[in-house]
Amino acid sequence: MNVTWAVVVLPVLVAVAVNAIGLFRPRLRPRLPVLVLTTGSVSLVFTLAHVIGVIRPAWGTSVLGMLESAALMVSAGLVVRYAPPPRAVVAALVAGLAAGGWLLRVFTPVSPLEVLGACVFWGLGALVAAGVGAYLRSLDVRQERAVADTRTALRLRLARDLHDFVAHDISEMVAHAQAGAVAGDPLRALERVEAAGQRALSVLDRTLDMLHHDRPLGPVGDLGGIREAAARFSAAGPARVDLHLDPALAVPVETAALAYRIVIEGLTNVRRHAPGATRVELHVGESAGALEVRMTNDGVSGTRGRRRGGSGLPGLAAVVAEQGGELVTRAVPDGWSLTARLPPAQSPEWSPESSSPTTRRASGAPSG
Repeated sequence: MNVTWAVVVLPVLVAVAVNAIGLFRPRLRPRLPVLVLTTGSVSLVFTLAHVIGVIRPAWGTSVLGMLESAALMVSAGLVVRYAPPPRAVVAALVAGLAAGGWLLRVFTPVSPLEVLGACVFWGLGALVAAGVGAYLRSLDVRQERAVADTRTALRLRLARDLHDFVAHDISEMVAHAQAGAVAGDPLRALERVEAAGQRALSVLDRTLDMLHHDRPLGPVGDLGGIREAAARFSAAGPARVDLHLDPALAVPVETAALAYRIVIEGLTNVRRHAPGATRVELHVGESAGALEVRMTNDGVSGTRGRRRGGSGLPGLAAVVAEQGGELVTRAVPDGWSLTARLPPAQSPEWSPESSSPTTRRASGAPSG
């Protein structure tokens, strides 16, 4: 192999090697801009050497030049897809110029305009490759955002589940322990503490099972669970729940589960923020075609002694709003009131009585 043949083959081999790195060596992709920039610069130098006559065309120069140009086009697409934008633009531009300018090694134009036309025409392939790389890059970005959004939604859902259910069971355990100490019946208190602990563990087991086996989170709780939760709340402390639950109610599973979640959160807040309450009025029934949950306690529930960092009611209000309902909390004489109106299903035909953002948010309500 003579020197002329070696210098003709060298740029092709370098361009192919750079593409192989970009396609098959993800760990080396951060170096791709430098490699493509170097390859394009070497190709431009070889083209200039042909133009000024330092290197004479050898047999196969045209075929190898076309292969080199195609490899540089691929390099432009790869660097646009994988490299950071500022460095990708520079490297792709140099690769595109080299891909379009190789024609001058075998073609002698008669005017500068002809030079420009020939190089631009041949360089269109590099522009197309860069466009394909940019499109694939946008798909990668969308996929990453979708994965990140899904993970965020899952974390928030898990946090809500743990907050709404586990925190309720733990607060019930504390209440039973305190009641046992006051009433002098530690055995009965321990039995109730154990039952609450078992419920908390079942929620944790369900959550861990979903994480381990990549299963979707299903709805938790139903209208029957509301009656049980009210009974447990009454047994755990001085406040009694006066429950009015329409036995003829028939709502979708998701709506019933959300109503159960609202009741659990409301009872937990009464226990934590209104320890002086003696009575909780709880109404669950149909109102104007919607499922209405209305809860009122007679304890003074304000910001005194409130634990910081709670996000139960605001987060729950957001969930209710996502399903097309509304959650309103407000102070009443010597207590606090919570009212939620839920559509029978996620249907655009049903609209809440008020769509005002002020009505949908948990307005300053203490949350656990």
